[in-house]
Amino acid sequence: MKVQAETQKQIMKLKEKNLDVMRMKLSFDRLLYVVGSDDDVPEDHHLCHNVKSALGILCVAKELDCPLVVTACVNYLEAVPWEEGEEEEMLRVIPMIGPEAEPVLARLQQVDQSAVAGIFSSAFRFATSSPPQPLCDIKASAQEQIEYMITEDDDAPLLIADEVIKIEVKECVKSLFARFFQCLEEVSSKNGLSLKMVVSNLSWAFQILTKMEMVRDFVVTWVDTTEKLAKVVEAMEAGAETVEIRVKVTEVTSKVVEVIGYGTVILPTVKRLQMVKLWLPFVRKTKPLVDSVVTNQEEDKEEGVRCKIDGEIWQALESSFVSIILALPSSDQAEILIEWLSKNGVYPDFTEGDQKLPREDWVWWEGHILNSFVEV
Repeated sequence: MKVQAETQKQIMKLKEKNLDVMRMKLSFDRLLYVVGSDDDVPEDHHLCHNVKSALGILCVAKELDCPLVVTACVNYLEAVPWEEGEEEEMLRVIPMIGPEAEPVLARLQQVDQSAVAGIFSSAFRFATSSPPQPLCDIKASAQEQIEYMITEDDDAPLLIADEVIKIEVKECVKSLFARFFQCLEEVSSKNGLSLKMVVSNLSWAFQILTKMEMVRDFVVTWVDTTEKLAKVVEAMEAGAETVEIRVKVTEVTSKVVEVIGYGTVILPTVKRLQMVKLWLPFVRKTKPLVDSVVTNQEEDKEEGVRCKIDGEIWQALESSFVSIILALPSSDQAEILIEWLSKNGVYPDFTEGDQKLPREDWVWWEGHILNSFVEV
């Protein structure tokens, strides 16, 4: 078996060598054809078909002292994307070519963190601003770049958030909340758009803070403002614009109650109880409003997209509220249940099943909350 395995290994090495020879021959033939067919070197994309062919032609051109062809190959390799295996080939071949090919390796050099930090800070400030409508596309692009810079995948994130970066982010979020408070003070039908934009910025900023593990200050500030915010939104005139604002507020609230429900941010019992008693009715009222938004046929698709909330958000809200309620003292749980039953005017017979409650409400209490009260 060992002899057979060694023989197979030698055969594979021979095949690889033959493949390299064939690639070199093809590159050589390609180079002779290109140089022999015209006095001028063709455009880069005509000379090279892919990264492997470009590397092969580059090696041959270097040996034959064809500087124009070398430059064309280098330009091509700089412009096209590489696969992970091709990067290893680059590191093997390019250093043998000489200084004229060094620009190709610039893509693989370590990023200057100070420059990245400066770009991140500037982009984050703009991404959390409220620019004029013509600049909204640029703002969306800035937000995408921020998300890319801090996202971890197979490679390390482009930006490593140090204390300086975190302080800058905190200041930007603090400034964003200042504009939010100002909008609450001045809210009217005329500046509803400003409130919607600021809340949208808060929703996006929360996602970034979650990735940076910096959500606590955001959650505390949102909870402290929650009562006033709910009153302001409830007092706004009915209309599609108001429904859009309710949607944005619901999106942020869903994120906040999720981190509270899962214990990521620990708050006093009175604050957690306040979140349930205030936002559960708000969410229950918002859902039918979102479902019933009616617009003209020409605007229907556009409005429908703006006012739509993903079904997963409703499910996440229910799950988060359940987690918060089940972590409350028994007396607070009983208070919530009694208040809910008194408002609905129905006291269900839990032993008879779903006879007196709408199915949606029955599933809510029987499936999630009821077990806790039975134990009490």
